[in-house]
Amino acid sequence: MTESMRGMRLGSQSMEREDGVELALRRNVSYRCVEGHEFTVTFALGAESPAEWECKQCKNKALLVGGVELQKIEAGEVDKPRTHYDMVLERRTKAELEDLLQEVLADMRKRRSAGKLSA
Repeated sequence: MTESMRGMRLGSQSMEREDGVELALRRNVSYRCVEGHEFTVTFALGAESPAEWECKQCKNKALLVGGVELQKIEAGEVDKPRTHYDMVLERRTKAELEDLLQEVLADMRKRRSAGKLSA
């Protein structure tokens, strides 16, 4: 073996070669959002491209351009990113959350008075 690993930065460089590697056939699909941002996403040739994709710039819903007629999205229909609080509100009501908060605070006060909870 004429190749030596002496002096190589192991882990920082790949020892693989690209000889004989054939890349999958690909195609670019264009999307456009309500703000007018247009971008392309690369898919494998046999893969089905979704009708919607999230815009990387404004995080709004972008629709497929070409083959499918671009639909107008009303301002109220635009999907806004959901926060953790929004997801919690999907599972519980505000009254349930208030009760849960009071339970946790009571438990914390009890543990603090027993000296088992620090600031």
